[in-house]
Amino acid sequence: MAARKKETPAMTPTRPGAASAPLWRRPWVQTAIVVAVALVLLLAPWNLDVATNQALARIGVYAVAVLGLNVIMGYTGQVSLGQIFFVGLGAYVTAYGVNEGWNVVVVFALAVLLAGITGYVIALAAARLGGLAIAMVTIALPIIGVPLAKRLSEWTGGSQGTSARFSAAPDWTGVPNDIWQYYIVLVIAAIVFLLVRNLVHGKFGRALAIVKENEAVASSMGISPYRYKVMAFTIAAMVGGVSGFLYMVVVQYTSPETLSFHHSISLLASMVIGGAGSIVGSVIGGAYYVLVPNVTNEINATLTSLIQGVILLVVLFVLPGGIASLPRVVRRLLRRRGGSGDRTATAPVDDKPQ
Repeated sequence: MAARKKETPAMTPTRPGAASAPLWRRPWVQTAIVVAVALVLLLAPWNLDVATNQALARIGVYAVAVLGLNVIMGYTGQVSLGQIFFVGLGAYVTAYGVNEGWNVVVVFALAVLLAGITGYVIALAAARLGGLAIAMVTIALPIIGVPLAKRLSEWTGGSQGTSARFSAAPDWTGVPNDIWQYYIVLVIAAIVFLLVRNLVHGKFGRALAIVKENEAVASSMGISPYRYKVMAFTIAAMVGGVSGFLYMVVVQYTSPETLSFHHSISLLASMVIGGAGSIVGSVIGGAYYVLVPNVTNEINATLTSLIQGVILLVVLFVLPGGIASLPRVVRRLLRRRGGSGDRTATAPVDDKPQ
């Protein structure tokens, strides 16, 4: 009995989830943080001006677009330079459906499904390719999309584009239009982020990680790289369709310019700067896409591209994992700095039997 009593204190610290775990990893702390962030996001627009609310809504729109790109590039490791095509397709489908008087829920479903079906058809051919080959296929999407949008003027409005006003707040709500649009983006974006997070952190996400790391190993484990790449490309296209719908909620106008290739490059840069393969990085990428060009234009409009290029290079050299990896890098540096002192202090303790 005496021996049993002595063993119990020694065994307690080795159990998972001991009191030594970092404070921010404890469930109640994480829950409190989520609740606090949700309250801030819900209450903030009532204390901000119209322009700021519209900027926040646009951040949500492009955060969803970057998230879709992250599914195919960050988590699957496939090069895609045509994500903006699916954003534009979702926007055009939304505008057409609204102008035809269709139910908004039906319009949303069509924007997502048509983008997904288009992505699936393209993925059937593109997913068999790799490296530069798949990059060339996806580059062709926005290049073809712009003249196609101009040619199909009966549905797209041609070079002049088309508008669709459907996101005004109902009179009975008493909510200003800018706040109503912000809430629509917030709710839909939150649902999409939650769904994608659960997807990439589950069995499907583990399979994508193996495919990204080594396709030969994935095949030997019974995981079809082709099948998972097609699925990832299709999901990314559907998320792009959601972003296109939200774009029309906020901007209420689209044109062939929406499909321009330089927007695809901007999305790619935003993903890299925010953090590839990171849910939080997608939000940061959306903020970068919306806010940084405005800041660089204020500094010097003629040097906007140069300044953004410098920012991209600095982030790549200093934080290869993007801004989302900053906390991890800081923790690693602090561990290294305190390593020698901690090693000296804990050496006698480590020598004791556990």
